[in-house]
Amino acid sequence: MGDDKYYTLAEGCPFASNRTAVLMRDKQGGGLGLLQDTQLIETLAHFSRERIPERVVHAKAVGSYGEFEATRDCSDFTCASFLNKVGKKTPVLQRVSTVGPESGSADTSRDVHGWSMKLYTDEGNLDWVFNNTPVFFIRDPIKFPSMNRSHKRHPQTHLPDANMFWDFHVGNPEGIHQLMVLFSDRGTPKSVRYMNSYSGHTYKFTKADGSFKYAKIHVKTQQGIQNFSREEATKIAGENPDYMIQDMFEAIERGDYPVWNVYVQLMSPEAAEKHETNIFDMTKVWPHKDFPLQQIGRLTMNRNPRNYFADIEQAAFSPSTMVPGFAASADPVLQARLFAYPDAARYRLGVNYQQLPTNAAKAQVYCPFQRDGSMRFDDNYGGDPNYVGSWIKPTKFYQDVKGTNPGALSLHTEHEKWAGEVSAYSSEITDADFVQPAALWEVIGREPGHQDRLVDNLVSSVKSVKYPELRKAVYSLFSRVSKDLGSRLQKRTEAAIKAA
Repeated sequence: MGDDKYYTLAEGCPFASNRTAVLMRDKQGGGLGLLQDTQLIETLAHFSRERIPERVVHAKAVGSYGEFEATRDCSDFTCASFLNKVGKKTPVLQRVSTVGPESGSADTSRDVHGWSMKLYTDEGNLDWVFNNTPVFFIRDPIKFPSMNRSHKRHPQTHLPDANMFWDFHVGNPEGIHQLMVLFSDRGTPKSVRYMNSYSGHTYKFTKADGSFKYAKIHVKTQQGIQNFSREEATKIAGENPDYMIQDMFEAIERGDYPVWNVYVQLMSPEAAEKHETNIFDMTKVWPHKDFPLQQIGRLTMNRNPRNYFADIEQAAFSPSTMVPGFAASADPVLQARLFAYPDAARYRLGVNYQQLPTNAAKAQVYCPFQRDGSMRFDDNYGGDPNYVGSWIKPTKFYQDVKGTNPGALSLHTEHEKWAGEVSAYSSEITDADFVQPAALWEVIGREPGHQDRLVDNLVSSVKSVKYPELRKAVYSLFSRVSKDLGSRLQKRTEAAIKAA
């Protein structure tokens, strides 16, 4: 239709004006509206229903489209189709967000940034639901809601609350590594274009025979890491709370397409059994000297959304969205996310959210055992059987059509056989939880002024804690990383409180 489009109501009826209302007028210039005024009623009713539930976390986001290009034939460790040929390109949708704040908040706030990518592969969609930090605050899935609530608003005051934040982290100190990253310079990235992202979780790359390697994925910016200082981030938050959205949109519009290299760390099951730490603990990283980065691809973002709501707000990502050759590990937090993310999408978007254009696979989809439901967009599989085991119309499978089995999603090898009793479990805190944070403190010390900035960033938060005993517990927590760090934090925080 192009430029010949003319205005109609939602059902297609042409209308002569979009500025009129049907009224019974009086002599004084007033008027009573009539129920027959379909245009007015539909306009008002639709406006009241424009908003869908906001994401409970990751509400404020930047979104764009691009492509993933394989730079290596990875057939030696995975049967994933999108990685089987050098130069093979796969369309990608990217969404990068803060975690705790609401949709209208400032995107330069100090926070972890979620980094989700939907790869529209030729064997279905693959969602990589990452963060811009290689570690996380928790390793026990039951703590996920509590951790996020402590980063949000107080239930009585409806204000961000440092007491809540630090009360949670003192009581759950396994997150100290992530806290070190969050309050370092990397807690306030300058732009989506200048940050890395990481799988955090351990995944598995699998082959058709069921063998696999454990994997962590790293997405590293070619633009270089750049961060705001605390003062710069705060200033921009007040002047332009949508700074990151604008920065990314305008960069793509002018053809300055950001690029990231994609790497994997691989670990054999045998090495995992001998590794000094639990490889499913996402509060820890794998040493690069033992498990070096291997480049597998390149990510280029080169197209802005046509419409933010349709393409980005309605996008749904879940680590459970996988393809043959890529599988989940026994990471307990990952296992919980496999359920929580699609469940959130069903609540927010409806049971048929996978049919929305931004979520729909570009590969063939035939899933006649998921039928009906609100907002069904297709023919609902017509008269095909909606039950398994049909003789009238037997279900065909990949191997029936292609002649070969699809790649293994997972296989329970000897390494993965489960034998044990069902029990309630929560991880314990040990000195090992402070080894990598201590090493990070030393690494930060090699950058001029970075240790001081980390301490000052912590002070800006801890000084708002009104309970002296809770502040002491915070100092004690960071003293387990470094006595020097704990001492500096205590002295500067208490001095700031006295000076206030």
